[in-house]
Amino acid sequence: MESKKDNALGIVDTQYFTFGGPGNELTLASGEKLGPITLAYETYGELNHDKSNAVLILHALSGNAHAAGVSQEGEVGWWDNMIGPGKAFDTNKYFIICSNVIGGCKGSTGPSSINPSTGKPYALDFPFITVSDMVAAQRHLIDFLGIERLLCVAGGSMGGMQALQWVSSYGERVKSAVVIASTLKHSAQQIAFNEVVRQAIMADPDWRGGYYYDYGQPEKGLALARMIGHITFMSEESMEKKFSRRLKNGDFSFRFETDFEVEGYLHYRGESFVRRFDANSYLYLTKALDYFDLSGGKLIPQDTSIDTRFLVISFRSDWLYPPSQSKEIVRVLKKRHMEATYCELKSSYGHDAFLVETGEQTELIRHFLESICK
Repeated sequence: MESKKDNALGIVDTQYFTFGGPGNELTLASGEKLGPITLAYETYGELNHDKSNAVLILHALSGNAHAAGVSQEGEVGWWDNMIGPGKAFDTNKYFIICSNVIGGCKGSTGPSSINPSTGKPYALDFPFITVSDMVAAQRHLIDFLGIERLLCVAGGSMGGMQALQWVSSYGERVKSAVVIASTLKHSAQQIAFNEVVRQAIMADPDWRGGYYYDYGQPEKGLALARMIGHITFMSEESMEKKFSRRLKNGDFSFRFETDFEVEGYLHYRGESFVRRFDANSYLYLTKALDYFDLSGGKLIPQDTSIDTRFLVISFRSDWLYPPSQSKEIVRVLKKRHMEATYCELKSSYGHDAFLVETGEQTELIRHFLESICK
């Protein structure tokens, strides 16, 4: 990854778009209304004269709007290795947009935001949201930017689900979609992992039924939740290569301490996550993932006619969202006579591969987008 000093995009400012004021609230899938809504977003590159080169990047569960470049705080974007001049999403050719989802905690309206009716954080008064609600909010942002049709929607994991939802909800406005390490719906095992994660947070006494903002985060519960989640992001092979059974201090402590390097790594991941993410957002977003279901005929209903082209990518070592789920996406698309290209890449990184294995992804996406533009 490029250093802060030589980053081609330089310093990038986060922008904010607010909509859904009184009388114009967003009606959610649950039937509840939410407004006003603020979306944090960033853009990279230039929108061309006919606004035909816009690419919407969609982030995973713990992501945010800062996908590329360097933030004012000095942080490099989470997909900076894929976005920029000459990269997979080439900012010399395309206008790239990335927004933080509703329900998040990085500038967009979520449970930690101020509820205008109380003057306090929403906490659990925040309504339940779905992936379709995230996409409905993004559609307002795209309207605000004056873009009638997106050249591409692209993302990995939860971002891939949003890309699929964009096609399902607004297919006529999407020319192409790149879906990476994702699924049409969660399996029972995936729901089970998310429920354990949620229970870890809610079992922390400091969670206080969700109303903890005057007291501080439920740090132990959130850290444990992230430790559980992070195990699913890696593969057995990558964990063996990185840690094996190596000891931190050369011998057993014969105490309940972090004897193994892998234990110390998980503790580090959990503790660092607490400093950057909101526990309630983690609850709401994991629930939205579990509710997501575009299987069967729900992705593209029979009475719908669209010409969106797809690139679907999976990773062989990903057991959180295994290749079988990506293949199911392609099978559903082929049944509807949609143009879909499928690539299964070899990687030892597990689910995290979509963030770190940039070489083959870059070539695939670059050629795919060039073919869309012809």
